Amino acid sequence: MVKALRQKEKKIAVIGLGYIGLPVALAFARQFRVIGFDHNPDRVARLQRSDDPSRELSSDAFMGADILFTADPSELKQAHFFVVAVPTPVDAYKVPNLNPLQQASAAIGAALKPGDYVVYESTVYPGCTEGDCLPILESCSGLRLGTDFKLGYSPERINPGDKARTLSDIRKVVSGSDEEAAQTIAEVYGSIIRAGIYMAPSIQVAEAAKVIENVQRDLNISLMNELAIIFDKMGIDTQEVLKAAATKWNFMPFTPGLVGGHCIGIDPYYLLHKSRQLGYEPQVINSGRRVNDSMPAYIATKLVQMLLQRSKNPGETKVLVMGLTFKENIADIRNSKVADLVRELMEYSINVHIVDPYASPNEVAHEYGLSLIDTPSSQYDAVIVAVGHDAYRNLDIAYFKALMTHSPILLDLKGLYRMSKDDGLDYWQL
Repeated sequence: MVKALRQKEKKIAVIGLGYIGLPVALAFARQFRVIGFDHNPDRVARLQRSDDPSRELSSDAFMGADILFTADPSELKQAHFFVVAVPTPVDAYKVPNLNPLQQASAAIGAALKPGDYVVYESTVYPGCTEGDCLPILESCSGLRLGTDFKLGYSPERINPGDKARTLSDIRKVVSGSDEEAAQTIAEVYGSIIRAGIYMAPSIQVAEAAKVIENVQRDLNISLMNELAIIFDKMGIDTQEVLKAAATKWNFMPFTPGLVGGHCIGIDPYYLLHKSRQLGYEPQVINSGRRVNDSMPAYIATKLVQMLLQRSKNPGETKVLVMGLTFKENIADIRNSKVADLVRELMEYSINVHIVDPYASPNEVAHEYGLSLIDTPSSQYDAVIVAVGHDAYRNLDIAYFKALMTHSPILLDLKGLYRMSKDDGLDYWQL
């Protein structure tokens, strides 16, 4: 397989061309022939023009890539090594939504041939690749694992917005349905990963390793959020506490904040789901999720209290929220907890304006039913800096005071500024 791929006698297909799939596809396409498949024809049309809809990659990243972008599933029949990088979201009840994964598996199954390989990168619960995806591959292809084709799992480790640690600079975990599969998959990925390959002993170990990466981060941030709530009630500056604690070598540098996005805010629900299927109700993971999901309501309540202390009727106030993406310097708005914060503010009849230099107004309107404004106006009763975009980091006191009315309030959710009441505004941070 590897020799045929290198000699371009066989092709790699990457299914799903979002934040994860596109960098993987382009990396492979610098050494192999690649089919980049996405079900969204508009996205494919933009990729054919070397235009990344996610705004993560420049047009230069497409140069020299031996890749065919397509929304036609019949093109997948030309491939022999399939990589699945589709989203794995949850539904309104926080239950894993496997529809994208199942649809991708069916499309691959229709194109699968003897000798082919299928590798999943999408974050799932342990057992999903073999228990949920494999039956679809076999049913749609009429082929059998081991006898006819090989299966693997290699969890994605791309960090959107991170320009220092890119795909090739992060050690890649791989696994296979048997030793031969694992070795071949390791060799294929080893062609594009400079940081090296770690071979997990089984597909389930690789699946579990990925999901706990984000569970661990979720729990650590939830602790910081809970500490921020406690210290706020005590009148203690949380950021100063964290700086003092960080003087010890083994203190972990996590900070409080809104936990959104497709990884930390979603992946724990996959492990929760599997655990409940097995009859165990996790206590620690559940607790962390409750704390982090409650933060938008906590922040909204805090602002309302500050408004009332200044004899301002929330229903007659105007608030500016700066930043809507789930993290700084990216366009990704998936599972944005800032959107939840905006809705919480609207529950108090507050007039909310939202700005963000990265987010797409059309995507925000489609996903959340919210409107972005191009530039802030004035006469705001409060400003909430919700995302740490670079464009916001150097703003000064004069900028914020010019936006607001008397008794101005600034909520700094990312700890970007160090202000005090002596600066002529009421400043609060997590």
